[in-house]
Amino acid sequence: MKKCIYTLLVGILVMNANAQTTSDTNINTSNTEKMSNQEQELKSFNDFKDIVEALQSYIESARTGDGKLGTSVFYEHTQMVGSVDGQISYMPISEFGNALSQMGPSENVQHQIAWIDISGPAAAARVEFINWGGFRFTDFLILYKENDQWKISGKVFNSHSRN
Repeated sequence: MKKCIYTLLVGILVMNANAQTTSDTNINTSNTEKMSNQEQELKSFNDFKDIVEALQSYIESARTGDGKLGTSVFYEHTQMVGSVDGQISYMPISEFGNALSQMGPSENVQHQIAWIDISGPAAAARVEFINWGGFRFTDFLILYKENDQWKISGKVFNSHSRN
C-alpha cells in the first residue's frame, strides 16, 4: 500500500514537473513570437522611412531640375510610361534625366506622397505633384530593396492634361 501511494505521489510530481516545463516552453515561445513581431514592426517602420528618404531625391529633383539627382534613385533598367498633353510617352530612365535637366527647375512645385505599400523587398508608392513644369502629375512608382537600398524599378505617370 505504501509503495502504491509512493508511486502515485511520484507520478503526480512528474506530471506537475512536465506541466510546468510545457508551460515554461509556451511562455518562452510566446516571448519569442512577441519579440519577432516587435522586430517585424520595427523593420516595417524603418522600411517605410527608408522609402520616403529614397523618394526625397526624386522629389527634390523636380524642384531643382537636376537630372542626375532625379535618376540616382532609379535602377538603370527602369522604363517610364505615361501621358503628357494626351500623348503617350515611353522613356528609359537615362532619357528622363536629360529631359529633367532640360526642363530646368520648378521652384514652386509641391508634392505629396499619397501612399506607400510594402511587401518584403517590394513596394509601390503614389506621389502627387502640382506645378512641376506647369503640370500636375500623378506618379506610380515600383520600388525594390537590394543590398539594404530602396530604388525605383518602374514608373507609370499621368500629367492630368487633356488626357
